Amino acid sequence: MPSLRTSSTRPRRLAAALAVAVALVATAGGTGSAVPGAAAAEAPAAAALREAMFVGNNWDGTADVIAAQGDFHRIGRVNVIPDKEERLREIYLNPIKLAFFLGVRSGPGEGHDQFVDDMYATPDGSAMVVSRPSFADVVSLDLRTGRVNWRFPVAGYRADHMAVSPDGTRVAVSASTANTVHVLDIATGREIGSFKTGDKPHENVFTSDGLLWNMSIGEVTTALDAPWLDWTKGDRRITVVDAATLKTVRVIDMRERLDAFGRGDLSDAVRPVAFTPDEKKLYLQVSFYNGLLEYDVTTDRITRAKVLPGNPKTDPDRTTWVNDSRHHGLSMSPDGSKLCVAGTMDDYATVVDRATLQEGPLVEASKPYWATVSGDGRSCVISESGADRVTAIDFATGRRVASVDVGDHPQRVRLARIPADWGASSGS
Repeated sequence: MPSLRTSSTRPRRLAAALAVAVALVATAGGTGSAVPGAAAAEAPAAAALREAMFVGNNWDGTADVIAAQGDFHRIGRVNVIPDKEERLREIYLNPIKLAFFLGVRSGPGEGHDQFVDDMYATPDGSAMVVSRPSFADVVSLDLRTGRVNWRFPVAGYRADHMAVSPDGTRVAVSASTANTVHVLDIATGREIGSFKTGDKPHENVFTSDGLLWNMSIGEVTTALDAPWLDWTKGDRRITVVDAATLKTVRVIDMRERLDAFGRGDLSDAVRPVAFTPDEKKLYLQVSFYNGLLEYDVTTDRITRAKVLPGNPKTDPDRTTWVNDSRHHGLSMSPDGSKLCVAGTMDDYATVVDRATLQEGPLVEASKPYWATVSGDGRSCVISESGADRVTAIDFATGRRVASVDVGDHPQRVRLARIPADWGASSGS
């Protein structure tokens, strides 16, 4: 891959040395650590950016970069574990780390190592920030060179879902075995702060009113999945904090809300969620449920439930469902009129009218694991983890409009802005 370094005069070399020193000092203040030689020798001029999508291939240890609309063609691929040998050496030399590493493989990894869970781009488009479950860390990767800019080991032994603040400067990551969410400076990896959650923090969402929401899902890797054993799953709750101070603003126990709504039979483990544009309503999926719930943020109550079709071929044995999922993946059209649902264990995706909660055509898909929105807002984009592809479904018609092959077991799909010439001249 070409370097951004150019021939320089002596003053320019001095400026480069100072830039490296400043970068190292900035990272030294937190848990995140700069990797020697990873800082750019010289800050480049602001580059023209274009919109793209990152697709995390969890079992591959790669991330595909695809077009954000149109035919969603693949632009390039990033190796998100360039330091794999070093990380494995650390793990093999530490019996406790090794035990958790193997536990991730046999549990949530379904017999595979989990190398990429979530990804975002830095505001300047120069780097991809990735959470890596099996390595229990977050890293920043230079998109030009593929090298590690910084690495932040999370508390405990597994990293999970992330979220980026509205201004793009901070990234929140769930440390699932430590019941902690870390908030990092996205440029340096320095920890700004952290807060405690329920058991096994999962989804994170920043809202425009200055809050950060975390949903904890409890223990999802045991076979204690019968409804009467729900109490074994741990403390599952939504923790809402002030995004500036990271102080808890409120805790929402969905068990109480579900009971009040007359659905005490449903799990209170909140999975993916989607807010309406005005953030007054929250749509959510819960463990073991082939459907979704509507929660009114203002009145603090569940207002509607929608059960979606089950696939007759789906094994009714709940212990066979991946990590207690039935449906896992939810997004909303930009105008708030449609919801897109990934019916993970039922092998379909569908667009749901938000006003009536009526589903559209069931689009066949192989273990769809995530749903997001295309760059132009016209399509729902799902990851088909069982077929190693990404599929776009038109919000207006509910029909498949494009599919593109990606790497092994795609999960999270995120919009990103990258250098306009990346993929053509970067050697990706």
